[in-house]
Amino acid sequence: MRTVKLLAAIAIPVVLAVPAAHAAQPTFPEKPIRLVIGSAPGSGPDIISRVVAERLWKSWGQRIVVDARPGAAGTISADLVTRAAPDGYTWMMLTSQLLVATSVYPNLKFNLAKDFASISLIGTVPFVLVVNPQVPAKSIAELIAIAKKAPGSLRYGSAGAGASEHLSGVLFTRLTGTDMLHVPYTGVAQAIAATMAQEVQLTYGVLPAVLPMVQAGRIRALGVTSRKRAALLPDVPSISEVVPGYETLGWYSLVAPTGTPPALLDKISAEVVKAVKAPEVGEQLKGLGIALVGSSRAELDSFRRDQTKRISELVKAAGVDLK
Repeated sequence: MRTVKLLAAIAIPVVLAVPAAHAAQPTFPEKPIRLVIGSAPGSGPDIISRVVAERLWKSWGQRIVVDARPGAAGTISADLVTRAAPDGYTWMMLTSQLLVATSVYPNLKFNLAKDFASISLIGTVPFVLVVNPQVPAKSIAELIAIAKKAPGSLRYGSAGAGASEHLSGVLFTRLTGTDMLHVPYTGVAQAIAATMAQEVQLTYGVLPAVLPMVQAGRIRALGVTSRKRAALLPDVPSISEVVPGYETLGWYSLVAPTGTPPALLDKISAEVVKAVKAPEVGEQLKGLGIALVGSSRAELDSFRRDQTKRISELVKAAGVDLK
């Protein structure tokens, strides 16, 4: 009897300890989360980050603090995040711009594939092939015909060698068998301005950047680079309707430092997907022309691999060698 009482005395604290230990498990998030972006305040990534952050605050009751660290096409932000603790409280917005930059910038201290774990693909946005109104082409087919008739006579601007606009042009000339002269500028705004001023005949600009000038008639939109037409330019065809296999995209995703516990990443991803798919978020972001996705972690992994392969091939074809 004494032995039974002793065992019972031992068992009671153990049983009581189980719910106590469970109650001691920390909930996430217990403090504000830092979301680092590689673009300036007021940019597309900044606007997207703040809209998603506000929706997550309503779900979690914790703030997501957007930390803008612009410069070097986003590589500064990536270098910063690789040094953060992998505890779920530091995220980064990984964009197409940053992926392109890692293909052309030398001596980077990080590896996008190895140092960052996927959370979710937020959305994609097309570029738009725009021409000066004085260019006689009213369609992609007519532009191709002009380029073939006079090789090298058409010039297209970009935000710089290896930039997304440059690679969009490289893919276009490869698939159409045309020859156009690439003219790099210091930014996409300068390339668009050069197109309006007839310094170059055309450029590729991300949809929200060119839309006001298209609507004002200062440049003419011939095609979007996504496989589907853009909701904000429904009458402008996809380039792929004329050039099979053509596609380039701007895109926005969330990642965290590698080493962040998978279970925690799954939880974060699920909440981000809910936020992205909330009707209020779509309403707030519709002016940016973004096709919202809200992918799973595995889907973003696959997307990143595909985009890395495609961009690496285009960078090689463009002959960009800054390394």
